[in-house]
Amino acid sequence: MSSVYAIGDVQGCLVQLDALIAKLPKKSKLICLGDLVNRGPNSLGTLRRLKKLQEQGIAECILGNHDLNLLARDAGLRGSRPLDTLDGILKAKDRAELIDWLRHRPMALSNGHALLVHAGVLPDWDVSQTLEYAHEVEKALRKSSYKRFLAEMYGNTPTKWSNSLKGNDRLRVITNALTRLRFCTPKGQMEFDTKEGLEAGPKGYLPWFEVKQRKTENTRVIFGHWSTLGLIQKRNVSGLDTGCVWGGKLTAIEIPDSATKSRSNKYRIVQVAGFDHPLRM
Repeated sequence: MSSVYAIGDVQGCLVQLDALIAKLPKKSKLICLGDLVNRGPNSLGTLRRLKKLQEQGIAECILGNHDLNLLARDAGLRGSRPLDTLDGILKAKDRAELIDWLRHRPMALSNGHALLVHAGVLPDWDVSQTLEYAHEVEKALRKSSYKRFLAEMYGNTPTKWSNSLKGNDRLRVITNALTRLRFCTPKGQMEFDTKEGLEAGPKGYLPWFEVKQRKTENTRVIFGHWSTLGLIQKRNVSGLDTGCVWGGKLTAIEIPDSATKSRSNKYRIVQVAGFDHPLRM
């Protein structure tokens, strides 16, 4: 059986992605944890490479906040920001193909032993709920009217999940949890301003994976998004955004394929040196 590896935030660092893939066991399958593009030097090449690998059955890619930003940019709903590196995609002859492929990617994945998301999971969500809610956003992105969803996607409210949420409020909470979450209260109220490390949350807020009795605590959750953490390996938690685009590393970790492996913290980790961004501190 082929090994399956999760890969942290690539963010347009194609050279590093190719170097990491070359270090993995032959015939490995890949799951990229989102933020495929932006900030790095070759967002267009990275997206083309990952699209080809997915079509060959080698890779799958979860959507992150930077990927959703690209969809919003393409739809004319967001302007360029100073550090964006998306213009190559937006000017490419295959732009329409790339955007169509991107908006058909999943928001979360599971093999029954591990749950993979870009950012986080709210305390009240179990694995099946997380996948179900992720699918609601996926369906919205895949509709011909997907730009209507993108137009209402941005915003920090509601800050807390409720089963009674409907329409764009419901989709926004799901999207924010899966692609932006770092800190929340034990009752699942989200906070989006703090981007620093584990101890930086406002009073009453915890890193989402440290909330006691969260419903996914007995499933290994593998995520990216939070580069200030570096590599995180805790009980049933693996954080893989190791700041590749800021001169850190690009990290891959083997995904458990059995209940025994999912209870262990001993997974093969493969890393390569990151991109030496000219604006990094």
